[in-house]
Amino acid sequence: MAGLTSSTIGRKYAMALSAIFLLIFLVMHLSVNLLSVFGADAYNNASQFMGYNPLIQFVMQPVLIFAVIFHFVMGFVLEIKNQKARPVKYEANNPSHNSTWMSRNMIISGAVVLAFIFLHMYDFWFHEMNYKYVDGLPIEESRFWGDLHAKFADAWRVIIYIISFILLGLHLGHGFQSSFQSIGARHPKYTPVIMALGKWYSILIPAGFIFIAIYHFVTQ
Repeated sequence: MAGLTSSTIGRKYAMALSAIFLLIFLVMHLSVNLLSVFGADAYNNASQFMGYNPLIQFVMQPVLIFAVIFHFVMGFVLEIKNQKARPVKYEANNPSHNSTWMSRNMIISGAVVLAFIFLHMYDFWFHEMNYKYVDGLPIEESRFWGDLHAKFADAWRVIIYIISFILLGLHLGHGFQSSFQSIGARHPKYTPVIMALGKWYSILIPAGFIFIAIYHFVTQ
C-alpha cells in the first residue's frame, strides 16, 4: 500500500479502486434499504443477517470503514498536491470552458458527503454498536424497521438527507467515470458506455435513497 501511494499516479489508482469498491457498496446498501418500503419483515430479516453475520461484521465492515476513510483522505491529499502544483492561475485559463463545475469542486462535494456520512453513522451505526456491544441487549428481530422508520419522523432530518444525496449524486456524476478512467478503462468503444452508466448511476442511486427517506416520512 505504501508503494502504491508513494506517487501521484499510484495515489490516483488507489483512490479509484476504493471508489469502485464504494460504488458497489452503495448498490448493496440501497438494495437492503429498499426492502423497508416493501415490508417490515423483509427489512428486519435482511438487517438481522447483516448485523449479526460474523463475516460481515468483523471482516467486511472494517474493510468498508477503511475504504471510506482512505478514499476521502486520499482525495484531500491529491487536492492539496494539485493546488501546490498550480500555484499561479493563468489569466488566459477559462476553467468553465475546460471542465465542469463539479469536476473542479469534487473536494467541496466530497467534504459535504463526508459530513453526511458521519451523521448517517451517528443515526444508525453508533446506535447499533451501542445496542449490541455497550448495552449488550439481546437480539430483537423486529427492531430494525422501527428504528429506521423513526429516524425519518422529523422533516429537518429528511431535508438534510435529501440535500446530501443530491450532492452525492453530483459527486458520483463525475467520480464514476473518473474512477474507471484512472485505472485505464478508457477506449472509444466503451468509454461512452461507462459515461452513460455513470450518468444513470448518479441519478438512480441517490434517487433511491431519497425515495426511502420521503416514504418513511409520509408514512409516519
